[in-house]
Amino acid sequence: MTDQFDKMNRRCPRLGGPVSFDYCRHHAAAKEPCWKILDCWWETFDVVSLLTRDLGEEAVNRIANTQPPSKTASLVTLIQQAQKRCAEE
Repeated sequence: MTDQFDKMNRRCPRLGGPVSFDYCRHHAAAKEPCWKILDCWWETFDVVSLLTRDLGEEAVNRIANTQPPSKTASLVTLIQQAQKRCAEE
């Protein structure tokens, strides 16, 4: 059932461009769903039920109660990721 939603796209308010639900579920930096997944997808389908089924109620509650990272912390993380990618190339 998740596969039908994984290919859906929407504009990401954080990245500024289109991303798939699959990207949001497997957020690269955290290796877990993006902390905004509930905010972004709730109007499209019942994202809470889907994530509860896949991850469990405790994980969904943790996502729902996650505070957004500070702008400074986000920038530092992005810089570190870019440096790592450049070093690997």
